[in-house]
Amino acid sequence: MKEFERLIEIMERLRRPGGCPWDAEQDHQSISHCVIEEAYELVDAIATHNTDHLREELGDLLLQVVFHSIIASDQGEFTMQDVISELCEKLMHRHPHVFGDATVRDSGEVIRNWEQLKRKEKGKRKRESIFDGIPEALPALLSARKLQSAAKRAGHDLGGHERMLNKLSNEISDLTAAIESGHKEQIEHTLGEALFSLVNLARCLGIDPEASLRKVNKRFRDRFNK
Repeated sequence: MKEFERLIEIMERLRRPGGCPWDAEQDHQSISHCVIEEAYELVDAIATHNTDHLREELGDLLLQVVFHSIIASDQGEFTMQDVISELCEKLMHRHPHVFGDATVRDSGEVIRNWEQLKRKEKGKRKRESIFDGIPEALPALLSARKLQSAAKRAGHDLGGHERMLNKLSNEISDLTAAIESGHKEQIEHTLGEALFSLVNLARCLGIDPEASLRKVNKRFRDRFNK
């Protein structure tokens, strides 16, 4: 792909002597926040259904992948080619029903096989829990959803939407009592429990709580601005 090779050449030139001083000074840590920012901007572009905006933000996120890969190459760690090669091998390994002889009945079985294959891969065998691959730095709402989904894949389902509604109702009652007691730690604990159950209710209903809250935030912002 000529354009991808051109992108690599441009970034390498920016990092070389005589290139851009700012680009040359960067390391993994100094630009790590950019990955998060660009990812969120991409999500915003997807939400607006603006094709031009989406194309631009995909490019900005791709830039972060290339930038980190070139920094790693400069430090003798790995190259962009290594990143792509490992990704290709991973995709083929995790889809034996496409690139191998395995058969699956539905997407649910694909996900179960995916988790089993992940645990067998290099670097994954030392994990002691299905939660080990979930970054603790994730936003709490997203972290709760991923923890609950991982628990379900491991065979521990926290219940359907009716059970979650009852649990949420009980936790709201507990929260009311905690507020009346005036104990801040208890209030914080019960509020967290209620939020966790609300996220689980969204999961049971097939709704992304992050996307749902983001839409409400946008409606609030629009109404307030008016």
